Amino acid sequence: MKSGTSNTILTVVLAALLLCDVVFALRTIILTRELHTLQSQVISRQTSMNRLNLLLNEAIIYGKTHPDINRVIQPFEAQPVVH
Repeated sequence: MKSGTSNTILTVVLAALLLCDVVFALRTIILTRELHTLQSQVISRQTSMNRLNLLLNEAIIYGKTHPDINRVIQPFEAQPVVH
């Protein structure tokens, strides 16, 4: 009788652990897909920022010989950090 009760308890525990395993596996799959999506968005935005920084740097160089453009690019230039 004791072994039958122990067997039932262990079977229920095993079933609960298997259910948790399936839930965690599905959650991992979903979060991994979301991570890949977010990583591609970050790469896209970093590429855009790099292009904009390159354009700004070229505009600053151009502004050294053509000072009229400096008033246009001045708001976008990095300000020195004050401590």
